[in-house]
Amino acid sequence: MDQSIFRCKCPIASALDIVGDKWSLVIIRDMLFAHKKTFTDFSNSTEKIASNILAARLKFLEEMKVLSKSKMEGNDKSYVYTLTNRGLNLLPVIAELTLWSDENLTELNPILVKGDYSQLKTNRESFLDEIRQRYIKKFNLDE
Repeated sequence: MDQSIFRCKCPIASALDIVGDKWSLVIIRDMLFAHKKTFTDFSNSTEKIASNILAARLKFLEEMKVLSKSKMEGNDKSYVYTLTNRGLNLLPVIAELTLWSDENLTELNPILVKGDYSQLKTNRESFLDEIRQRYIKKFNLDE
């Protein structure tokens, strides 16, 4: 592992060195909640990530072992991306950012999707575990 990607010894800064860009958590969100798994799936996201940036982010997240890449069954030209345990462990971060955004950004971003996050707020651990288990089952992953 190339340690030069890390700016300092701070845990927050080190995490941001991996997932603090504009796209990584969006990609992981799409993997967790929309079960996106191919380059084309990610390219079709509403945020419209440029293909060169998407390719670079997927490669970097693979190098950091946040996701893994494998050949698509029956298609040697396409790859499937799945989250590793390290990637799945970002689920609570995404959940907290969702709640923070819901509580703090509505005024700043009037088009922000308002969701019903009551289950997340009241049964956080079971809600997150259910999402995690659904993802693992969907992609036949070993825990």
